[in-house]
Amino acid sequence: PDMAPVRIVIIEDDYLIASDMEGALTEAGFEVAAVAHSAEEMLEIAAKASPSPALAVVDIRLSGKRDGIDAAHELLAQHGIRCIFATAHQTPQMRKRAEKAKPLGWIAKPYAMPTLVEAVRHAVRDLGEAR
Repeated sequence: PDMAPVRIVIIEDDYLIASDMEGALTEAGFEVAAVAHSAEEMLEIAAKASPSPALAVVDIRLSGKRDGIDAAHELLAQHGIRCIFATAHQTPQMRKRAEKAKPLGWIAKPYAMPTLVEAVRHAVRDLGEAR
């Protein structure tokens, strides 16, 4: 039997990047369950999504009051959703704050779409082995 495609949510406040990501992941055989442009929107989507997405790709810098690290902490705490962080600005402080979200990977921005797909495949494999 075919396995259902892995459901992924994207949190990215740049519309163009978000649609590139959605296209690349869909083409790679993943199901993009939702694209959110802020932490608040993401948490709203996650609360309604069924079945729950397996993974979130989270941009750390988001418009709105909360950043991607906040969103990722909450996704993990409330919904058990793990993430990959994408960021152009990695500081040791940021990485330390992000540890609580147990990220499955980091992608440095700007990145090429094959890099994203590869990182997502790795993360999904890690999730599969953790089950």
